[in-house]
Amino acid sequence: MTVGERPGPTDDRPQWVSREFGAIYEEHSKPVYYLSLRFLGDPAQAEDATHDVFLKAYRKIGEFRGDSAIRTWLYRIAINHCKNLLQTWHQRHMINNADENLWESTAANTESPLRVLEIKELGQRIQKTLEVLPTEYQILLLLVADRQMSYDEIAALTEQSADAVRGKLHRARKAFIAQFQKSA
Repeated sequence: MTVGERPGPTDDRPQWVSREFGAIYEEHSKPVYYLSLRFLGDPAQAEDATHDVFLKAYRKIGEFRGDSAIRTWLYRIAINHCKNLLQTWHQRHMINNADENLWESTAANTESPLRVLEIKELGQRIQKTLEVLPTEYQILLLLVADRQMSYDEIAALTEQSADAVRGKLHRARKAFIAQFQKSA
């Protein structure tokens, strides 16, 4: 090590690993964030979870076998991490004090206040409907919302067959619609 170099966790990794992982982060951080946000419902927690997911992935990149797409691998880490967060005692007993202005600030400046309110209420209704569904249905619905994932990729991620994914997804959609209509 020369003067001015600082020891760190990447000293034993080839430099190309850091460069490639940077590209992986750039390409997949937003989808992982949105998946985490849907699970956790809080932007700050979703951001923290996203960082945790990529930290875990960086530490385990040498164990990635390439049996699935990198996105599938990252989603598996994110789903497990979010499930763990939701199961903790602290999470179950925390009061959500997320800033309500966040929803209002996401709308374009040209939208009317009535439209902003409608979008906010629809988002809340969708989130509440998802929360009532079984976790497996939630996961399938969230993964299928990412239109880049095939049934085969979702099957690999959820450790079941593509046919099982199709069947469960059909039931999940029906359950979502029924629950969504009840909340009207």
